[in-house]
Amino acid sequence: MSFPGRFAEQLVADHLHSVSLSFLCDRLEIRRGGVAANIAYGLGRLGMAPVLVGAAGADFPDYQVWLKQHGVDTDSVLVVPREHTARFVCTTDADHNQIATFHAGAMRAAYTIALRDVRQRVGELGLVVVSPNDPAAMLRHTEECRGAGLPFVADPSQQLARMDRADVRFLLGEARWLFTNEYEAALLQECTGWGAASVLDRVGTWVTTLGAGGVRLQRAGHESVVVPAVPGVAVTDPTGAGDALRAGMLAALALDVPVEAAARLGCALASFALESIGTQTYAPDARAVAGRVREAYGERTAAALAAVPGLAAVPNRARIA
Repeated sequence: MSFPGRFAEQLVADHLHSVSLSFLCDRLEIRRGGVAANIAYGLGRLGMAPVLVGAAGADFPDYQVWLKQHGVDTDSVLVVPREHTARFVCTTDADHNQIATFHAGAMRAAYTIALRDVRQRVGELGLVVVSPNDPAAMLRHTEECRGAGLPFVADPSQQLARMDRADVRFLLGEARWLFTNEYEAALLQECTGWGAASVLDRVGTWVTTLGAGGVRLQRAGHESVVVPAVPGVAVTDPTGAGDALRAGMLAALALDVPVEAAARLGCALASFALESIGTQTYAPDARAVAGRVREAYGERTAAALAAVPGLAAVPNRARIA
């Protein structure tokens, strides 16, 4: 929601201990979201076969139809009849200050979902992404991946602030990929008590998004590499760009595309998200994505990404949960 005034003008300094305010907002926008759903949407746009795993509420059916229409397998989503799907309600004032509330709702039941059941239904999984979720679910799914020898991505994001040191350390161990942004990279080191070198000793590749600076790739024993972002993008809304970047990268990585080329596809898909309002409104076709990759990074990168089904004439689908 958008409040045309300023929050600061409504607050009385001597009465901050007892606040009771309401704001008459002039605009309400309801947008689809959720980290896992955003990533799955991007994977679907690229012709992959993403399997969404999580818990939703009784209000899920319309969203479920939308996701299925965009190539997302939602049959492993646990629907909790008497709960709402998790949601984030945010009010922004004229100075772009925000007051927000997050309601976990059905997400609290995500820890009851077993990846074993998902595998029995869909077959082998090429890659499991442990995105921010109910902390108990994140720990369970990480443990299941290790026990079953499934390659997995650690993407703790905003849940870093809620988890204790032992749990954050557990999420990283044996992860093939670790995703953070710059702030989260610093917070992760604070939460674990490990320096960057110690983190790299425990994960395969650490991917750090740098906003307009692109993506930093780090591996133990190797020089870090920065893949530049697509230049000249007219940013309309940055929300969800990181999820689109993950979708592009993961689509390529699941098909064993070299990591630098994968990062370039991630940056290309993120550029379309940046140009759109909302996290699941960008809709480039294969020609547009391939053209942007070619223009920004050259023919060699475009050739390396030919295995991605959304960029090729012949589908080659890999399941990502």
